[in-house]
Amino acid sequence: MPSEPTRAATNSSPEPTDAELFWASKAGQTHALGLLYDRHAGLVYGIAFRVLGTTPEAEDLTQDIFINLTRSSFDPRRGALRTYLATLTRSRAIDRVRSRTTAAKNLKRWQPGISPTEPSRSPLDHAVQAEQSHQVKTALAQLSQEQQQILTLAYYDGLSQSEISGQLNLPLGTVKARARRGLLKLRQILTDSTH
Repeated sequence: MPSEPTRAATNSSPEPTDAELFWASKAGQTHALGLLYDRHAGLVYGIAFRVLGTTPEAEDLTQDIFINLTRSSFDPRRGALRTYLATLTRSRAIDRVRSRTTAAKNLKRWQPGISPTEPSRSPLDHAVQAEQSHQVKTALAQLSQEQQQILTLAYYDGLSQSEISGQLNLPLGTVKARARRGLLKLRQILTDSTH
């Protein structure tokens, strides 16, 4: 009675390597990409979820990584696919977090009636601020014309001292000295007016 071949002998073809599957998927063989997905989707999803924190975003990034894999600059001769996927996923996930943060800031900035840097204030807060603003303007009027001009350009127009120097055609040292003397005098006037 002839012996039956063992299972190991019948399934002797080795599993294709990641590099072989990558080149096959790059050549358009979709089954190869599917095998790569089966091997590495868990790794990609795990990293994406840790960085992004939500299942839908992690799933979306995982799909995006594999869809674009064949168009990537990965070269199997330079390193392992698993390492490349881990690095790429982490980088793309961080980019998405940054993009999400920037979008949230922009949304807050453009929402009508809401200032992104200040919480909403009561009418009393507005009245106090208006009174303080009036006191500062009154004190500013008591400075020399040169000091008024420099402090107004700096604090109302938002110019730097270098920009003021260029705009007024004055040496930077002169602008700094006048700004300092003006601020010291302004502080003294405001201190005296509150006592």
